[in-house]
Amino acid sequence: MKTDLPLPFLNKMKALLPPEEWEAFLSSYDGPAPKGLRVNTLKGCFSQLQDAYDLPLSPVSWEPEGFSYDETLAQPGKLVLHEAGAYYIQEPSAMLPATLLAVRPGEKVLDLCAAPGGKTLQLACQLDGKGLLLSNEIHPARAKILSENTERCGIRNAIICNETSARLAARFPAFFDKVLVDAPCSGEGMFRKNPEAVREWSPENVTLCAARQDEILDHAAVMLRPGGRLVYSTCTFSPEEDEEAVSRFLSRHPDFTLSHMEKLLPHKVCGDGQFAAVLSRNGGDFVPDDHLPGAAFDPASKKAGRRGSGHAASPVWPEELTALWKNEPAPERTVSFGNHLYLLPEGAFSTDGLKILRPGLCLGEWKKDRFEPDHALALALRPEEARCVVSLDEKEAVSYLLGNTISRETENGWTLLTFADYSLGFGKAVNSVIKNHYPKGLRTQCALRSAPQGS
Repeated sequence: MKTDLPLPFLNKMKALLPPEEWEAFLSSYDGPAPKGLRVNTLKGCFSQLQDAYDLPLSPVSWEPEGFSYDETLAQPGKLVLHEAGAYYIQEPSAMLPATLLAVRPGEKVLDLCAAPGGKTLQLACQLDGKGLLLSNEIHPARAKILSENTERCGIRNAIICNETSARLAARFPAFFDKVLVDAPCSGEGMFRKNPEAVREWSPENVTLCAARQDEILDHAAVMLRPGGRLVYSTCTFSPEEDEEAVSRFLSRHPDFTLSHMEKLLPHKVCGDGQFAAVLSRNGGDFVPDDHLPGAAFDPASKKAGRRGSGHAASPVWPEELTALWKNEPAPERTVSFGNHLYLLPEGAFSTDGLKILRPGLCLGEWKKDRFEPDHALALALRPEEARCVVSLDEKEAVSYLLGNTISRETENGWTLLTFADYSLGFGKAVNSVIKNHYPKGLRTQCALRSAPQGS
């Protein structure tokens, strides 16, 4: 692998590193790329996951819910609970930036360059369902992946957006308590796992990335409230994109202070590498409501949605939701988005004119004379929140994920299907047969592993 690395990159790193570290850095490219996962605490805890699978995991020191694993001993991405969103496959050093942001429940948080969604999940877990998370991705295809991962992970209070940082900055001055900028970069930390990153690297691309990062950071600064925290991160080692980017930012924004800066290198940690800096905006802790964009979302306004199509207040609360959900939310927090019904996050703002993929949690869709609960709701519900739950063993769970029906004596109607106390999706029971409502586009073959006793 190291023989494939660009010579200008090697020369740069040799000049940057202490002489005694050079060989260790170079040798790190001879090994496999580190693998990791982060437990989704919105759905369960580490012990619950281990009760199901007993995976050989090693803790990641900078993230309490992060773990590394040897792919020759475990392949968690192929297991049932991966499809249930019990954990997110994430390279270990990529877990650092969201940890440093130190989000608290109830805050308004922006993940500005959010795809594919690992850091969004970390931030959502820190919020613990309280507060507002705006996750944005400028590239439409990657924004779709972000939306899909948000659904799989059962995040209820995230709005998924496909916008430029400039348009968001114009809309949200001094709005967010915390902002994460995991910026597009030259990707030197991805060389081990992504040969395309090696082929695309060049000194010229480093320069282009640095200029783009300056622009994104300036927009992020506008959106952070006085007293708020911004974390800037990259998965590259170039000083132009890392330490020098922070220095340039501080020279342009004297109202910001650097409180922490850290660089993980592949020869020192179990990870591909990451740079992160913690920046605080000086000033008070209070921003008047009249300074915020559009204040709270008004469901009656019919002007908050995708460009050219709007939300409208929900005319009725579907009886199907009452029949399956024990503690249904207040109907005034729901809006229709075309034929779909969404639950808005608390404190949601007007999204008029913004490109929104997901304005909150999708509850379901009206189809002619009936309402059909959405898969996103199934993945967001914990088993104890559903009125009717059927627990599957591992073989049944694998069969369900392939789209097969389940034979089981249970009351007729919508049923939440689970494995190891994790929600998998909905079925509809009719005369001892549970018809499969797992989305056809997600159906997949999962590996079998011994399930816990009694599951």
